[in-house]
Amino acid sequence: MEKENVLNRSIRDYSKTMEAFQIILIGIGALLVPTFLAKLLNIAFGANSIIASNSQIIVGSIVNTVLIVTAINIKGWKKIVGIITLPSISAILGGYVFKTASVYMCYMIPAIWLGNFALVYLYKKLLLEKQKNYFLSGITGIIVKVAIIYLSFSAINIFGIFPQKLVQNLQTAMGLTQAVTATVGMIVAYTVYIANKEKVK
Repeated sequence: MEKENVLNRSIRDYSKTMEAFQIILIGIGALLVPTFLAKLLNIAFGANSIIASNSQIIVGSIVNTVLIVTAINIKGWKKIVGIITLPSISAILGGYVFKTASVYMCYMIPAIWLGNFALVYLYKKLLLEKQKNYFLSGITGIIVKVAIIYLSFSAINIFGIFPQKLVQNLQTAMGLTQAVTATVGMIVAYTVYIANKEKVK
């Protein structure tokens, strides 16, 4: 029997209707959260509030939750590629997450896409195919994702593309913030994993 492609694995089989519903819901979250949530937080709590000033953490955590749920529940490379590319594009177009640095984040889009794909792929490979522990799979995926994004930023920065006044903030955004938001996403998505695992039983 031919080995199943890693990207065609999910924790359980869904009906076409349920799968379509999940894809629409995840797609809306991946597109709208980075574009509008930071703005809504600014309006609701004020631009100088602690919540609005940490909008990147909040948005990033939701996006990473969406990515991990995608890894667990969604099959097919076309659907997965569509989902992993939406958040970074909408965040840059919206301009509320990275603010004045948004224009420079265009250089980071390929690395962010690759990092997101690595997170999804490693969850599918380790958790769903190799049956490894959820958190071991997640930590491995997070390390690889952060390494791809941070090292790409460091390599691009060598050419002086990013304004010096933004470099420190971008270093944090492409390193520590990525690690924190992916970790929060892993913890939140664990509830989805457990719920689905119980239904499989």
